[in-house]
Amino acid sequence: MPSLFEQALCVPLAQKLRPKNLKEVVGQEHLLGEKGTLSIALQHKNLPSLILWGPPGCGKTTIAHLLAHDLGMEFVALSAIFSGVGDLKKIFHEAQQFRESGRPVLLFVDEIHRFNRAQQDAFLPYVEQGTITLVGATTENPSFELNSALLSRCQVLVLHSLSESALAQLYTRTEEILKKSIPLLPEAKSHLLHMAQGDGRYLLNMVEQLLPEKKPLTIDEMTTRLQKKAPLYDKHEEVHYNLISALHKSLRGSDVDAALYWAARVLEGGEDALYIARRLIRFAAEDIGMADPQALIQAMTARQCYEMLGSPEGDLAIIQAIVYLATAPKSNALYRAEKVVRKCAKATSHLMPPAHILNAPTKLMRDLGYGKDYAYDHDHKNSFSGQNYFPDNLPRETFFKPKGYGFEKEILKRLAYWDKLRKENGS
Repeated sequence: MPSLFEQALCVPLAQKLRPKNLKEVVGQEHLLGEKGTLSIALQHKNLPSLILWGPPGCGKTTIAHLLAHDLGMEFVALSAIFSGVGDLKKIFHEAQQFRESGRPVLLFVDEIHRFNRAQQDAFLPYVEQGTITLVGATTENPSFELNSALLSRCQVLVLHSLSESALAQLYTRTEEILKKSIPLLPEAKSHLLHMAQGDGRYLLNMVEQLLPEKKPLTIDEMTTRLQKKAPLYDKHEEVHYNLISALHKSLRGSDVDAALYWAARVLEGGEDALYIARRLIRFAAEDIGMADPQALIQAMTARQCYEMLGSPEGDLAIIQAIVYLATAPKSNALYRAEKVVRKCAKATSHLMPPAHILNAPTKLMRDLGYGKDYAYDHDHKNSFSGQNYFPDNLPRETFFKPKGYGFEKEILKRLAYWDKLRKENGS
């Protein structure tokens, strides 16, 4: 009879070590602890339909299995990737039969966000009637990927990526079950837990590759035997927007090192550097503006440089722009001015410009007063006439309000100078 270790080599380790009860699930104490949402539901034997939202390898499928087991429910699994309307109809029919025989059904749908809206709607009557208790698993933000009708009938539970202490528990459990030490030196073990990036399944897959080694490995020996984990990043998924948001907010917070870190995360994930450059251009106008007019030039130049050189040579120009923008003085005065003035313009779109600033190329227009009494500023002292340029029925408003940081100190002096002359001229 093969030993337990030999059996483990035949069965994927992640499957072999799947928890047998909810107490063995690590890293989700907020749901499975004494006062956790799922613990309370199990105590009352009243499980609502759920959407389990969390990153890969955090235990979504395992939790669904164990919930069904603990509540004596029939567990039916479905993958949204490989299933269509026909599969749904068959499962709903079977679920109805199980229910009539007195056995409730927990329908687990993996990657539920991959179903289109029409397919998601198909669940609604069966969830409402209690034919099934739906437990959907998704790595995507449900508020974006699931329709509101389905969401309103389910409770969304957020699962966390596993901490290194939780991963260490998996590591130790592996050694206990296999009755074999994983062949790694202590520093290599720590590095392995870090490499897993919160993904328990990935950790066990890496451990499985290392088990045949005869002697404890160093960090370098271990990394040569393992494939690097692909960065958790998809240009079309929520994590993309989360990392870009982190970059933008780090720049706004003038934290150059954090900004460089998030930029590196995005680039390592395969993002187009020109996309980052476009975001930097927007940031220069939105969050720096006239506090440092050079910021916009730096961002534009970085984009042009990258277009000319490409990667990797052009990456450095993007990095230079990030450092410049992060360390520049910040002001959102331009951003605020745009919002306010657009609102005002929309509300007063019926008002004409004052007649004295309108051109009068025809006699009729001159007879109507177009251009009459226009003051050509260059003919006046200080090249400033102080005339009114707002519509006649619109009181003068101040839209641009510099905060006075960086170059905006000079802008404030200029505005004060023009205001002084305007008052002296009685405008």
